[in-house]
This record gives sequence, structure tokens and C-alpha cells, in this order.
Amino acid sequence: MASDMKVAAFCLAVASLSVLAAADCECDASTEQDGGDKAKALTLKIIAIFCILVASSVGCAIPSLGRRFPALRPDTNLFMAVKAFAAGVILATAFVHILPDAFDKLGSPCLVDGPWQRFPFTGLIAMLAAIATLVVDTVATGYFQRAHNAKTAAAFGNDVDVESSDDHAHAGHEHGHGHAHGVVSVMAASTSNDANGGTTQLIRHRVIAQVLELGIIVHSVIIGMSLGASESSSTIKPLVAALTFHQFFEGIGLGGCIVQAKFRLKSVVTMALFFSLTTPVGVGIGIGISSTYNENSPRALIIEGVLNAAAAGILNYMALVDLLAEDFMNPRVQNNGRLQVIINMSLLAGTGLMSMLAIWA
Repeated sequence: MASDMKVAAFCLAVASLSVLAAADCECDASTEQDGGDKAKALTLKIIAIFCILVASSVGCAIPSLGRRFPALRPDTNLFMAVKAFAAGVILATAFVHILPDAFDKLGSPCLVDGPWQRFPFTGLIAMLAAIATLVVDTVATGYFQRAHNAKTAAAFGNDVDVESSDDHAHAGHEHGHGHAHGVVSVMAASTSNDANGGTTQLIRHRVIAQVLELGIIVHSVIIGMSLGASESSSTIKPLVAALTFHQFFEGIGLGGCIVQAKFRLKSVVTMALFFSLTTPVGVGIGIGISSTYNENSPRALIIEGVLNAAAAGILNYMALVDLLAEDFMNPRVQNNGRLQVIINMSLLAGTGLMSMLAIWA
């Protein structure tokens, strides 16, 4: 729950930064706010909130149905194909949607002051975010692995101590004590080796799920606010369809990671709620500040550009390293040529469909 509270605090911090961006409009306001039909735009925003909420919830819940439908279990070929498709959607979101938008924001002609026009900060921020994600990924995995090993060693150590005390109570059985001590040591080593692979994999899945959700939350708040602050119905319409599609398959990818992590029910529900509510909450914040928000103000451009670049770096790393490489390098996939073809085609389908949405949104 501590990690969930940190995620909640981070969401509030991101939202407060974006609200601050509504002030200090130094560049001309967007003309779409003057000609937009505000009533129709508001109706579309409300529809967007419900569509995105339902799509996010359903997408995140589908992997959990593996308990009732064996075809959706994490060890099936169908699950791996769907996960590859969802990873492709996340990858295309980062490369085709978020990163170009970050370049546009930080390269805007409205940013006449400062170093923004003299250095490609977007690429730098995305790279640093990917490196930071790598550091968090490896440090967190190592920390939890060491904690588990220490707990396991302490548990077996207590067993040995108990056995030793029992044997010392029988002074005439020193040979029996040595034999018992050896048996316990062999049992401890054997049990540790058997469980180590599964435990390491479980720890990896838990770290992956939490880091992936953090990256998703960063860009979900921003993209939700952008939709909510827009007053142009022609801009909002394609965004509703694109975000609904995006959130549905992104939810499947995150939900698959959560299922593989085997969290407790309370943590599963909390993570699913955070994911499902982040974009709708962003839309709500955007609606609240739409009357004063100027997306072309320097402060808004810098905040949105930096956060989008960071989100792109995080999602790029997570999609390539933790989602795709994790499955594509799996011995089960490597030894099955048919499965390799299926998940590669599924990946290309996910990236292709999500990239095509950039034509409209």
C-alpha cells in the first residue's frame, strides 16, 4: 500500500503542476477556443470520460478472467499474443504519439526565452527517463531479491538452531547431531534452489507492473488534461476514439503484468482503479481549467513537454525491455517457431494500428 500512496501523491503533484500551467499566457491563445462549440465540446468530453473509464476497466480486467477462462491464463499462447499486441500499442504510443508531441511542445516558437531552442531537450529528457527507469528497475529487483534471500536464510537458520539444541540435549548422540545438521543443510539448499527461479521471476513481474503503471500515469494525466481543456469538437472527436482504443489495450498490457505479479486482491484493485481513473480525472481537471488554460503559454509548453518526454522514455524502456524482451527471449518462445511468428505478427499489428490513429489524433 505504501507504493500505492506514493503513486497517488505523484498523480496529485503532476496535476498541480499542470494547473499552474494555466497562468501566465505570454503567447497568443489558441484560436480554436474562439470558434469552438463549447456546449458540444463539453458533451463530447463527458462521453469521453465514460468511454475511457469503461475501456480502461474492461481492458485491465480481461487478463484476470484467466481463472474462469483457461485460454486467458498467463501460460497460454493466446495470452502471450495479446500481451505482445498490447506492448505494441504502448510502444507506438511512446514513439508515434507522445514523443513527437513532446518535440512540438519544447520546440515551440512560443519558447523564445531560455535554452529550449538551442538544445534538443526532448531527446535528452526521454533518454534520462529511460536510464532512470533502468536504475529503478534493477535496484528495486535487487533489493526485493536480497530481502527474500535474507528471510529464507533466517528461516532455515532457525530450523538448524532448533535441531542443534535438540541434539545437544542428548550428549550421547553427537554423530546423530552431525547427520541431522547435514540433512537440514541439504534440504535448505535444495529448497532454496527450487524456489529461487520462481521467486526471482515473481519479483521481476511485481517491479515491472509497478514501474509500468507509474509511466502510464504520467502521460495519462497530461493527455487527459489536453482533451479536457480543448474547446474544439473536431479535435475532441478523434481523440475520444483514439484514447478509448489506446486505454483498452494499454489496460490489457498492464493487467497482464498485474496477473503475472500475483498481487493480493487489495493491491490488484487499487492498481486497476488508479489506471482506470487517471485519464478521466485528467479530463475533469482539463474541463475545470479550460476557461483560463492556454496551451501555448511558455509554462504550459515546458511542463507538458518535459512530462511527455519523460513518459515516452519510460514507456519505451518498459515496452522493449520488460514486456517484449521478457517474452520474446523466453525459452518456450525460442523453441516454438510457430509461437514466434504469432507474437511477432501480433506485435506488428499492435504498433501498426496504434500508429494509424496518429492520422486522426
